[in-house]
Amino acid sequence: MSASRFADQLTAQVANEFAASQQYIAIAVHYDADALPQLAGLFYRQSVEERNHAMMMVQYLMDADADVVIPGIEAPRSAFGDIVEPVVVALEQEKRVSGQINALAAVAREHGDYSSEQFMQWFIKEQIEEVASMSDLLRVVERSRDTPMFAEDFLAREQPGDAGEDATAPAAAGGAL
Repeated sequence: MSASRFADQLTAQVANEFAASQQYIAIAVHYDADALPQLAGLFYRQSVEERNHAMMMVQYLMDADADVVIPGIEAPRSAFGDIVEPVVVALEQEKRVSGQINALAAVAREHGDYSSEQFMQWFIKEQIEEVASMSDLLRVVERSRDTPMFAEDFLAREQPGDAGEDATAPAAAGGAL
């Protein structure tokens, strides 16, 4: 796979995942600065999750004996008008990433790279969950636009922190770092 189209596109996806991680940090900082700790915490956790997705991809490239290049990324958006706008950005990002993940799986299938296609299956499942989660959050923050504490209460009640690790997730480079 070292010179394959899939490896090149997976490397580009590493950048996309790191960019998503940075965007989520910017969103978390926005909420943190507005004293909305539940929203901030959610997006800090999302940032770590996206970083780990990038590291899973890095590990796969290393395992497949492909050249690994860590691409640079652009600065994330950091200014938002209200509590809804960051979630709109997050949902758009998750939908975009879903398309990128599906395209990667399609490239693997097209080239008969069954190992890479198998690797992408976990990410496809993960993206379905991510889009659904951000869609739900968008509905909550839209209803809470004028009273952000309603969104905070919802998150405290419905999403009490980390749900734990997914035993089916690919290994990430650096392990438990």
